[in-house]
Amino acid sequence: MKTTSLLEIKRSTIAVEVGRLQLIAELFIPDNAQSIIVFVDRSGCSREHICNYYLAQALGKKGLATILIDLLTPEEEAIDLRSKHCSANMRHLAERLIAVTDWLTQNPITHNLQIGYLGDGTGGGAALVAATERPLMVKAVVIRSGLIDLVSEVLSYVQAPTLLIVGGYDLPAIAMNEDALTQISTQQKRLEIVPQASHHFAKPDVWQKAAQLTSQWFQHYLPRTQPLKKNQT
Repeated sequence: MKTTSLLEIKRSTIAVEVGRLQLIAELFIPDNAQSIIVFVDRSGCSREHICNYYLAQALGKKGLATILIDLLTPEEEAIDLRSKHCSANMRHLAERLIAVTDWLTQNPITHNLQIGYLGDGTGGGAALVAATERPLMVKAVVIRSGLIDLVSEVLSYVQAPTLLIVGGYDLPAIAMNEDALTQISTQQKRLEIVPQASHHFAKPDVWQKAAQLTSQWFQHYLPRTQPLKKNQT
């Protein structure tokens, strides 16, 4: 069987208009993709993390499109380097993510793709907030090392099937996610603890395990729709 590589997946750098702002994103769309995963990074800058490219490749091999988008503008990134003011503001990131979600449903290339969120760190909290505000659009959520205790007020409103992934060495996050799991309202929820993984999932083998869990969750819970045709891109 032929293995799809990242180079064989349609990739484009795009600008997503959010009000008066333009957010830069990398869009990866394999042939016949039926779903798209929005990466919500802890820093708000998904495109800069090589591990996100690895995950985009892994998901692309499973037929899942991905969008790696910088939810912060360059000016906000510069401020954030000094203060972390923007990336720590989950409401700010959630509002940007909601706007991106609306854009995906209106863009002719992506409007027929089912949407999932992949959140990390503070991005995980932002993803859950956005999912509660777009419950009909967001069909599945995966949170890795998410700081979701900071958005406990929205957990009872989460309707999308939600997978929480934490590292076996990240004891504070395990306790936090166990508590959050009891508060999330959807019945389609699970906590996966990856052995020998730290908070940052720095080792290749644990990244592979996290990628496997992530792709399996999205493949299972994202409903199948009309495939994206080649001539639509």
